[in-house]
Amino acid sequence: MSDLTQTNNQAVLNRIWCQVLLEELTRHGVTELCVAPGSRSTPLTLEADDNPKLNLHTHFDERGLGFLALGLAKASGKPVAIVVTSGTAVANLLPAIAEAKLTGEKLVVLTADRPIELVGCGANQAINQSGIFSSHVTSALELPSPSLNTPLKWLLTSIDQVMFEQKVQGSAVHINCPFPEPLYSSESKSLYQPYIDQVEAWLSGTDTYIRHRSYANDSHINVSDFTDKKGAIVVGSVSLSEAKKAKQLAEKLGWPILMDPQSGATSDWAHYDIWLQNSDNAARLSQCDFILQVGSRIVSKRLNRWMLEQIETGGAQYHYLDPKQERNNQAHLMQVHHISAIEPWLNLAIEAVLPLANTAAGWGDALRQNAAHVRSLANLHLTAQSPLSEIGLALSVNQFPEGTEIFLGNSLFVRLVDMFSGVSDYSVYTNRGASGIDGLIATASGVIRETQSPTVVFIGDTSLLYDMNSLALMSNQSTPVVVVVTNNDGGAIFDLLPVPPQQKQSLYQMPHGFNFEYAAKQFKLAYSKPETLAAYTETVNGHLLHGQGTLLVEVQTPPEQASSQLKEFIQQVYAL
Repeated sequence: MSDLTQTNNQAVLNRIWCQVLLEELTRHGVTELCVAPGSRSTPLTLEADDNPKLNLHTHFDERGLGFLALGLAKASGKPVAIVVTSGTAVANLLPAIAEAKLTGEKLVVLTADRPIELVGCGANQAINQSGIFSSHVTSALELPSPSLNTPLKWLLTSIDQVMFEQKVQGSAVHINCPFPEPLYSSESKSLYQPYIDQVEAWLSGTDTYIRHRSYANDSHINVSDFTDKKGAIVVGSVSLSEAKKAKQLAEKLGWPILMDPQSGATSDWAHYDIWLQNSDNAARLSQCDFILQVGSRIVSKRLNRWMLEQIETGGAQYHYLDPKQERNNQAHLMQVHHISAIEPWLNLAIEAVLPLANTAAGWGDALRQNAAHVRSLANLHLTAQSPLSEIGLALSVNQFPEGTEIFLGNSLFVRLVDMFSGVSDYSVYTNRGASGIDGLIATASGVIRETQSPTVVFIGDTSLLYDMNSLALMSNQSTPVVVVVTNNDGGAIFDLLPVPPQQKQSLYQMPHGFNFEYAAKQFKLAYSKPETLAAYTETVNGHLLHGQGTLLVEVQTPPEQASSQLKEFIQQVYAL
């Protein structure tokens, strides 16, 4: 065999390994694969394209690609694969992987690499990719270069091990794939048929090569945990159906329930971030002696602070329900962590608690009037013909057509929604793990591709500038989507933080003076800039009901308007 023939066969061997790898991933539930352009990743890209079980999504920006995959995984609950070429393309995936580590979305990161002999010796586009994602991934698999000396059985058991670890622990796994050149060949894989036949029984079947079976005891609910307690339920980032189950449990126990906007639901104790600033109201809620937190990632710092004081100083018992095994206890409080799927656990609790069994039921009912007072004050901001404000915008989130879904970006606006409106019976998505402002448009795009539901995306101006490339992902949507950018000329969140006033504008807010009309045109999106709440509502709801594709709505407000209105509002609440 000539050297040339032997070299050319490497491309075929690369493809065989990728065929086996991708086929096994589909048997682990992967149906969506996100790919960026690159040459070194050719074996993965072409085999993905050849696999009829995979739907391919493409983006030219690897950072945005990672967040696109995150959104798909967030909405589907299934593992989503990512394919990128070697070098800095790999490094650009870290922000999305870091977010997934904290929020649990399952990403399968397939990174093409130079073979080991080309790393650390000055070869082009070669960086040390081994361990590049450090502790941000659940598991990492460093493949050797494809070789006849390594049986495909080893490849399959190695893949199955990392996928099992992901199934148990969630978050991202990294499979690094070094491919020697050449990368392109027209020869048939039958050239290596005896090698492929080693796994013929697996190839002809539909099961994974290794099948793991886990057995767990049924969850047990100790009813005495709840009996005669002045308890409260705090609901964090959960699905809408899980939030509704938590409300059922609260109603049966006669407890107040405080619901984060990420839950998609609200309650009669809404606007707690505002009314807790009144010391009398805070004192009434502090009669609580039992806290059940359902789900993680509470937006309100004030609610987190109240929980800390109530548990650490007030002696309240603290129970936390979430399926993830990772510690979620930033204040390191004494805690009972119920590691369980949320909805089945809540169903068991609802069945276990007898009606009227809790003698302390209704202890927090008087606090309902706080929410009503805040709501009536807030409605003064909803005058239809008044100029648009961010508070007015936050108050209007519950006026979208039925079936609309909401994606809330980070920084100021999500806090305003938490304070003033909550969200009532809409599915809500966020990136509140690392809470970065990068990749929000890309994540929302992934969610929309999976759900195919009309969606409103709220994003700040600095966040949109950061992820402008990802507007390209919105340009071919057929589903009606509205991207609402609140443009207050920089980071208005810093108006609420004790940053040094001398440097607040230049080093924190960073005013930019830009608007987004021509950004919309660049990416062939429809654009609107309404001036009143009535015009905004008509434009947005009209597009959600009758439009197609993406509409970018720019809401421009004066810098510091929201913080000034908020301070005035809080003074009114203090007087309640």
